[in-house]
Amino acid sequence: MAKLSLSFACWNYDRVAALVDGTVPVRGVELNPLIMEVEETFWRMMRHQEFDVAELSLSSYLIARDRGKPRFTAIPVFLSRSFRHSGIFVNTHAGIERPEDLRGKRIGIPEYQLTACLWIRGILQHEYGIHPTDVNWFVGGEETPGRVEKVALDLPDDVKISPIDENATLNQMLETGELDAFIGPRSPSSFQNGSPHVQRLFPNYMEEEQRYFERTGIFPIMHVVAVKDEILERHPWVAMNLFQALLAAKEAVYAGFRQTAALKVTLPWLTAEVERTERIMGKDFWPYGIQPNRKTLQAAVDYSYEQGLIKRRLEIEELFATSTLESYII
Repeated sequence: MAKLSLSFACWNYDRVAALVDGTVPVRGVELNPLIMEVEETFWRMMRHQEFDVAELSLSSYLIARDRGKPRFTAIPVFLSRSFRHSGIFVNTHAGIERPEDLRGKRIGIPEYQLTACLWIRGILQHEYGIHPTDVNWFVGGEETPGRVEKVALDLPDDVKISPIDENATLNQMLETGELDAFIGPRSPSSFQNGSPHVQRLFPNYMEEEQRYFERTGIFPIMHVVAVKDEILERHPWVAMNLFQALLAAKEAVYAGFRQTAALKVTLPWLTAEVERTERIMGKDFWPYGIQPNRKTLQAAVDYSYEQGLIKRRLEIEELFATSTLESYII
């Protein structure tokens, strides 16, 4: 019997490498990996549903599930996770020393619904008392003019949000002081290039993020893996087989980290960093599945609902393919 041919759009993470090179097969599937930047994958999947399987923004996915379209369903595999205290940048002349100083300021964001922005707004509100309605939001291209929301939004009336000029960029406006701050998943080029006018709000972000995890137990999830519903309707076994393969691919990364005879990653103190991370977060510090991620997923749903991106608090179980909610036991 011929294998089912499926396209799979994602970035070239170490945790998908074994699927891309065929070391770990997906049972019954001939996988066609399409490696591309995450912004391109998200745009093409949300706008045009071009792929059978795709990495997808968690925030965009929550909005899609809330609205009932586009029609795809996630499996509980989280290809991208990131603590986001490092994603807040300020103009050095804006008088912003603490999170509380953001109140009343002009903050740039590439898209309001981005998952990184969802998490940062949630953290600012729940950890520091800065509600999304306390600031003025400006949306547009970070490095290139003309970016728009990939998903049409229906936000609460008290959210103050404006598009920037069609010829401007957030990076430029941050550096010149037209914006007081910027939040997003990508560091602005002004910061990367060493501009004296731009700095992180949390220069010691690693310590802040570690304290946040130790206090909350939350390791923010950025991206899920979504499968078109038409695929799952015809071939329901695809969800679990993909889940098992992606889990095996991640376990191969862990095994590589623990091989100390030769370092798998181009970092001189890789072993020390892995051991440090395991002490803080446990052996499976990048877990898949619902149960070890329930608190993190619930926080994302709560933030999305509180911020007006979704209209009801989605149940965690309804976010994922039913077959991935349980497994056989021998």
